[in-house]
Amino acid sequence: MKLALRTLLTATATATTLLATGGANALEINTLNLLTQSEFRALSEDLGAALSYKALVPAEPLGVIGFDIGVGVTATELQHRDVLSKAAAGADVPKALPVASVRAVKGLPFNIDIGASLGRVPTTGATTAGGELRWAFVPGGVLTPALAVRASYSQLSGIDQLKASSAGLDVSISKGFLFATPYAGIGTVTTRTQVTGTTLLQKERIHQTRVFGGVNVNLGLVNLAVEADKTGDATSYGVKAGFRF
Repeated sequence: MKLALRTLLTATATATTLLATGGANALEINTLNLLTQSEFRALSEDLGAALSYKALVPAEPLGVIGFDIGVGVTATELQHRDVLSKAAAGADVPKALPVASVRAVKGLPFNIDIGASLGRVPTTGATTAGGELRWAFVPGGVLTPALAVRASYSQLSGIDQLKASSAGLDVSISKGFLFATPYAGIGTVTTRTQVTGTTLLQKERIHQTRVFGGVNVNLGLVNLAVEADKTGDATSYGVKAGFRF
């Protein structure tokens, strides 16, 4: 329990720090007009992987009175750091792009869950807002796993030269064992991007396959989740700490 509480406090402090420092725009994405079309597409692929909605929850439904709230941090290993640097006037770009978020999921009747997240990409001035609607068509039981289908959406804001959004559809499976619930899933992410203020770059619409897996650990007062996600060629890692009942 002490380790779980320390993890919760560490994750909360990290997310809070990243959210609070997001206004210091050390990585300003303001030279998108310098990119070629192929470079803009490569950047869009990375953004789609980093900013698409990541639920960090198992497939099993919460139930009508259930909820899951917490703070999370994800980091995506960029495949085209040089392109992002060019789009940010040559600024240094980290190997992994972090996103800190606050998130909540609420259980509804008929094994349906609805969720939302608000996040910030530190040092860029960019924010994200996303949501999910998930239906566990097999709710699972003592001997059977839960199976769920999820639709999700996420939108980027805070970058004057760029409009970006992503929509996802996936299926997932999970099975609880005592206090731990491993889960995995597969789906697709469609990312749409557009540069404003120039007619040189065309809109991009990119479809990428997503596979993900993780484990949710519920210790009563503290709930922890860790997840790995691969969208296209980019891999993301995430951790969430909070409460799930």
